Amino acid sequence: MTTNITSKDGTTLAVDTAGQGAPVILVGGAFNDRSTVAGLAAELASAFTVVTYDRRGRVGSDDRSEDYAVANEVDDLAAVIEHVGGRASVFGHSSGAVLVLEGAMRGLPVDRVAVYEPPYCADENQPRPAADIYDRLKALVAAGDRDGAVELFLHEAVGVPTEIIAGMKAGEGWAFMADKAPSLPYDVLVSAPWQVMPYDRLAGVGVPVLAVYGDRTAPNLAEGTKAVAATVPGAELTVMPGEDHAVLQRPAALAQILTKFFG
Repeated sequence: MTTNITSKDGTTLAVDTAGQGAPVILVGGAFNDRSTVAGLAAELASAFTVVTYDRRGRVGSDDRSEDYAVANEVDDLAAVIEHVGGRASVFGHSSGAVLVLEGAMRGLPVDRVAVYEPPYCADENQPRPAADIYDRLKALVAAGDRDGAVELFLHEAVGVPTEIIAGMKAGEGWAFMADKAPSLPYDVLVSAPWQVMPYDRLAGVGVPVLAVYGDRTAPNLAEGTKAVAATVPGAELTVMPGEDHAVLQRPAALAQILTKFFG
């Protein structure tokens, strides 16, 4: 069932709800919308009331803000939590993982937090994009250059080689990614890949946290996930064998892990 709810600044969010039980909200990352987490939602719906939503500026959700701000996305998550009764457990993938942790750090009423491969920079010595990636992304979006925004994000924020990006542009999935280009500045603002992760703030998270990564993922994603587990008091760390960042395409094993943690 799809419902439209209103965030603090008047932005309309498209929210889907399925299943019965304690509420669990699923939050996707860059290039994700409700459809991307639908498979995981279906796996969890037998045990929980599963809630998915389009983050602002994507598909069924608009964006009424005058400029990009992390606080807007935190307000959106707060609105979804309020919609499901005022408290919920949350799961986030990639930049969505950073967003749900940000919500926990800002005191949103969450019971348990599970994250898959938050793209934090765990080491100041590891390569990272320049801070002006946000301004350049925003300028490309403002100019209507969605292809350029996707290329910039993939190359500098994710680290995809230019020759691989050229092949991706010829594939069927490029249009899906380009459609999400206006929301990419939110992904880089939330994740802030040009700076080291907020260790001090994460150490203040007071709810149970589960950090998960796949053993075939990029080394920086594995390190960021391990750093979350080592920093949040009492956090659990789980490694999924044979899995990489595209875990949402194969959600069954992840659903088993989340069912145990949220249950």
